Amino acid sequence: MLKLSRVLLISGCFVTAQAAEARPISYPGGTTVMLMNDGDQNSVHLDYTLTPKFSIGAFGEYWREEDFGMGGVQFNFLAKRWNKSDSQANFYLKGGIGMAYSDKGDFDHETEPAGFAGLAIDWEDRRFLTAYENRYTQAGDIDDFYMQSARVGVAPYVGEFGDLHTWLMVQVDHKPEAEDPVTVTPLVRLFKGVHLVEAGMNNHGEILFNWTIQY
Repeated sequence: MLKLSRVLLISGCFVTAQAAEARPISYPGGTTVMLMNDGDQNSVHLDYTLTPKFSIGAFGEYWREEDFGMGGVQFNFLAKRWNKSDSQANFYLKGGIGMAYSDKGDFDHETEPAGFAGLAIDWEDRRFLTAYENRYTQAGDIDDFYMQSARVGVAPYVGEFGDLHTWLMVQVDHKPEAEDPVTVTPLVRLFKGVHLVEAGMNNHGEILFNWTIQY
């Protein structure tokens, strides 16, 4: 059972009625809450969108293999959006600053300044989607690492506004310094109203469960 203190992160997410793709910027004045749990981390994120291109939030996360937690302020910037008649693509820059706390070995009870930076890009229409993101994290003497992930998905049916939308997806994560550097996770995404839920299991038998609320 996950300890509440280890269930933390923040990363604003916009959910469209058609494609239901989680994004770090919604509409001005919009608030997003995201809980994320997978084979690497437990996290929670509260985000507020200030302008159509910029959001700010508070995040917390716990990295289980490295035994350290990290929390602070995150910034998201929409660098470019491509709107077509039947599809959309987005390019984001992301960064965060805060503090890290370690529970591991020689670094037990050590606190260090921490931060991360990365990018995310996605493309989708009403039937298909693709997405890629990466991130470099620096937590002083506690840890530093690079990771990246990619997704592809297909909607088995095209729903109308207000319907329950379903996506079948595969996510591939790459973390070069991890014990298992490549993870493959088939998952199902369900979206209706302000709620988006994702659930799956990776090739190492670890559960993925994400829940996003956007209002």
